[in-house]
Amino acid sequence: MSLLSAAEQYKILAENTAEIIIDEEFRKKLEKSVATNRPLRCKLGIDPSAPDLHLGHAVVLHKLRQFQELGHHVIVILGDFTGRVGDPTGRSEMRKQLSEEEVMANARTYQEQIFHILDRDRTETVFNSEWLAKLNFADVIKLASTLTVARMMEREDFSKRYRENIPISIHEFFYPLMQGYDSIAIHADIEFGATEQKFNLLMGRHLQREYGQEPQIAFTMPILVGTDGVQKMSKSLGNYIGITELADEIYGKTMSIADHLMPEYYRLATALPAAEINAILDGIKNEKVHPRDAKMRLAREIVTLYHGSQTGKDAEERFKQVFQRGQLPSEMPSFAYAAPTGIVDVLVNVGLAPSKSEARRLIGQSGVKINGETVGSSDLELDQFGEMVIQVGKRKFARVTIT
Repeated sequence: MSLLSAAEQYKILAENTAEIIIDEEFRKKLEKSVATNRPLRCKLGIDPSAPDLHLGHAVVLHKLRQFQELGHHVIVILGDFTGRVGDPTGRSEMRKQLSEEEVMANARTYQEQIFHILDRDRTETVFNSEWLAKLNFADVIKLASTLTVARMMEREDFSKRYRENIPISIHEFFYPLMQGYDSIAIHADIEFGATEQKFNLLMGRHLQREYGQEPQIAFTMPILVGTDGVQKMSKSLGNYIGITELADEIYGKTMSIADHLMPEYYRLATALPAAEINAILDGIKNEKVHPRDAKMRLAREIVTLYHGSQTGKDAEERFKQVFQRGQLPSEMPSFAYAAPTGIVDVLVNVGLAPSKSEARRLIGQSGVKINGETVGSSDLELDQFGEMVIQVGKRKFARVTIT
């Protein structure tokens, strides 16, 4: 356990949170933890609904890492059972149910990626099918009897769908009950989630009381806005920065965000101390720090978190080389093709576009260049012998030799 007092721990752990429910109860849990030398049991439930984690997911994971560094026990529940239902939070329609195979494939990826942030030796990972799959129908009826339909309809997403005559399936009502039961199964002291998960987190408190346990504390964390500056970060919206993306991609995407997002990204997506962050932001306000320099520092810090300090410095140097000095990157992948070969096929084969349709879209939007000249047609055939540099967008390059 940490040598820090409960008050000192509270100051660290409460920072950059959206809400702590209930704050006074959390203080008392910390005091009891210090007095008894018993780590708090910190729960995070993740439904493996998509295969990759991004900076939005990382906000909660970094908070959990703080708890670990103070000696507390983190339990990550991979929702292989709840994931087959799908969390209805924020949904305007019923979520597509995933197969067991899809859920488990995503769960394996999550298990690898969470340890880019969490301490593997101090993290327990479990699947909630271990207890949910064992409940019989009588158990489910008992669980459902603890909640009224009126209480369930307090959820904004459910009430909105009801008002708009959009179907709500009965199985969707069971999702928050199942997530709440997870807290009973592991005797959680604290559960973490984004602000939109508040109803589900409170369900854990409610059910723990019903089953004779001390209710958990609900920690809600702010939602990180995506690179578009409008909607929450989401892979489906294309406004995300993946924690396992290449360093240059992370750096370049961070540099693309609007200046007004920097305070939020500094506080939620870096590991810098609050005092240092405040000094940087104050420097921008006082015009002692140029916003461009502050953003480059932000990008370097984020790359450093997931790829290391030297890689962060290298990504910054490559960015300067390409965008500030107008030079081509010194290193890029090289490929050779026999003439003639179509530009669309080349873009896909060298990994500059994920599909032929996307390659044609990029060309149509003037997003593809060969030796600095914009490609005007997706029908272009590369039939001139020699070497060329193909560029897609601002950050993707490949050297292609036509033979």
